[in-house]
Amino acid sequence: MVNKQKHVFLTALFLSLLPLLLSAQWLETTIDVSDFPYALVWNSTNNKVYCAHDSTNVLTVIDGSTNSVINNIIVPGALFVTIIPYSLIWNFVNNKVYFHNYYGGTVSVIDCEADTAITNITVGSYPWSLVWNSTDNKIYCANSGSHTVTVIDCVGDTVVSTIAVGNFPIVLTWNATNNKVYCTNYTSGTVSVIDGAGDSVITSIPVGTYHAMLGWNSIENKVYCANFENGYVSVIDGAGDSVIATIPVGSHPDCFEFNLVNNKVYCGNTWDATVSIIDGAGDSVITTIPVGNEMCPLPTVWNSTNNKVYCASDPNTVTVIDGATDSVITTITVGVWPSGMAWNSIQNRIYVANMLSSTVSVIRDVTGIEEEKVLGISRNGLGATIFSGPLLLPEGKNCKVFDIAGRLVEPDKIQPGIYFIEVDGVVTQKVVKVR
Repeated sequence: MVNKQKHVFLTALFLSLLPLLLSAQWLETTIDVSDFPYALVWNSTNNKVYCAHDSTNVLTVIDGSTNSVINNIIVPGALFVTIIPYSLIWNFVNNKVYFHNYYGGTVSVIDCEADTAITNITVGSYPWSLVWNSTDNKIYCANSGSHTVTVIDCVGDTVVSTIAVGNFPIVLTWNATNNKVYCTNYTSGTVSVIDGAGDSVITSIPVGTYHAMLGWNSIENKVYCANFENGYVSVIDGAGDSVIATIPVGSHPDCFEFNLVNNKVYCGNTWDATVSIIDGAGDSVITTIPVGNEMCPLPTVWNSTNNKVYCASDPNTVTVIDGATDSVITTITVGVWPSGMAWNSIQNRIYVANMLSSTVSVIRDVTGIEEEKVLGISRNGLGATIFSGPLLLPEGKNCKVFDIAGRLVEPDKIQPGIYFIEVDGVVTQKVVKVR
């Protein structure tokens, strides 16, 4: 009788603490790496994190399960020097990592199965950023010095085209809906729109000089352009390629993150250390959140499992923002000058590259492997399928749909959010309903 009462008490205590556990964030560990870690990318096929180091030719490989360094790849002829930490690309079709070499004028290719350098591809002068077109399996490289965009075929890792754009092209984004690549031309005041199939410039959109970062809203098919010097965001219609709104934000906006669940765009304002949260449907600022000290890099990442946004907001902190309420949940101390971030959805870990302390911080959320044990849902290795409209399930199978909290839901009644599909007792797919 006593043991039964104890079991009931512990169960009740656990259930009462579960909401707190599911929102908990903590610094799980700190990984020592080589000097100046700057950019990160996660490989879900092998559950590895790749870390590029500024001004070196080393690419560190971290095991996503154990948080241990398993390799340091020396890339011959490479020197990873970059201004922004968004130029480390994982191609899941061919399981390769691509990164550019600013002074060398090349793009290096890494085989992720063997963790070896495959080749260095010659591109234009002073390559600044990369983007991957998964429809045509091509990498686009913005060459700031030669005013061109180089197109690389990822099957043979060869240059297939060189496209003339505006002056000082620096940032790229890909519109998957219309298969277009958008390129900011920093000093000419335009965004070049490139046809992803034909690799030619469709049009150039005037947005104002000294604009930098780009972001894409897949729900509304809009491209956001941060006008760095002028403190506003230009909103471009992805279908018509025209500016449809101009949104005032904070001082020197310089990064974007998109929340697919709540249709929000997060704009990091570097000089006043704030994040402006933009309504993706109405193109207006919902609120602006202070996140740290002034003059800090503000890379962000959205975690779709817990609907939280992580912002490297200070010389040594990361601010965690609730995606539903737009409120700061907590601030986590990491290493010095966090410059790049990546999310491991299998263990639900956020990795932070701390440039000036030669470390990678690992932030953990209990909503991961622990949640699987509690809810009985296995989701390891599942990628997310994005859809709108009705959910289509396999015919002739025993199918069930669970929400992110592990609750059984009716397939014809689901609202926008994250769900897991169970087929004959096995969770086989993660899906995101956008509208």
